[in-house]
Amino acid sequence: MSSTGFRRVAPAIGLFFVAPLVAEYLLGDLPIKMIGALVILAPLYGGGALLIREVVRRTGRGWPSILVLAFAYAVFEEAFTTQTLFNPNYLHLNMHLLDPAYIPALGIGGWWTIFVLTLHTVWSISVSIALVESLVPERATTPWLHGTGLTVTSVLFVLGSIGSTAIEIKQDHFIATKAQFLVSAIVVIIAIAAAFQLRPRTIPPTPGWVPSPRLAGAAALIAGSIFMVVPNAWAWRAVGIYVLMDLLLIVAISAWSRRVGWNAQHRLALAGGAALAYAWHAFLQHPAVGSAGTMFRIGNVVFAAALVLLLGIAARRTAASVAPVATSTVPVS
Repeated sequence: MSSTGFRRVAPAIGLFFVAPLVAEYLLGDLPIKMIGALVILAPLYGGGALLIREVVRRTGRGWPSILVLAFAYAVFEEAFTTQTLFNPNYLHLNMHLLDPAYIPALGIGGWWTIFVLTLHTVWSISVSIALVESLVPERATTPWLHGTGLTVTSVLFVLGSIGSTAIEIKQDHFIATKAQFLVSAIVVIIAIAAAFQLRPRTIPPTPGWVPSPRLAGAAALIAGSIFMVVPNAWAWRAVGIYVLMDLLLIVAISAWSRRVGWNAQHRLALAGGAALAYAWHAFLQHPAVGSAGTMFRIGNVVFAAALVLLLGIAARRTAASVAPVATSTVPVS
């Protein structure tokens, strides 16, 4: 591959690995000594994030579509690949994920369902996409792959999904019911269909207060931190807090993004604040596999430092790309 060709696909390669690193390692679920698990995790997380990003950018859609497709991905992974939405004892780890706010009629835990689907929708997919797009702000809304690249990514995603599912079933032997699979498939299909009904509205930016990027980032850090520390023992109270926070953030960001002064720096700040919540909380996290020993904490430091470095580079590049605020019509994307 020529240097020009590599530069063209470099952001796609970056997202392919950033997504699993954020989803599992920055979060603190997996220790750094298990970095080899990227062989399976990158095709699943990275392939999913990259396909979502490319489809949205190729069809002229924006962040609302990315978020809805990220939700569809979250349901797909947790209902079909890992089946944690329905497994009362995932991998025999005795974590009792479904106990808080259990819903017998559906066979799911209210707390775990909204918690894990938010993790993937916001952090695994959306935050990862935003971070990598901020590294190449001049190409943030344009496709990164051609036909061959999309085909390869699709194949890797399918293989990653099959491989991850096979590993889970071999280790756990749990299979959800046909009704649970059917309902999950319907939810995924509806979400995908909804995502393709959304298009960025080209509207004149309206006057109004817009937080500075630093304030937006601080808000994302605080919201993400609250999300991570709410005890699952609060059950339905925790679910209520999550729903309230989600609604408040959706309303606030939707309003701010349509006002004069909102730009790529704000999007990076939101993603960065959310990612930093993962980074600091990882030091309190007990890994899903193994123990929280010295090597695990060293990994926390490494991933947190890598995030800070990435944010520093992205902040400089994004700041340099932001043109003076214009009053003409702008796309909300």
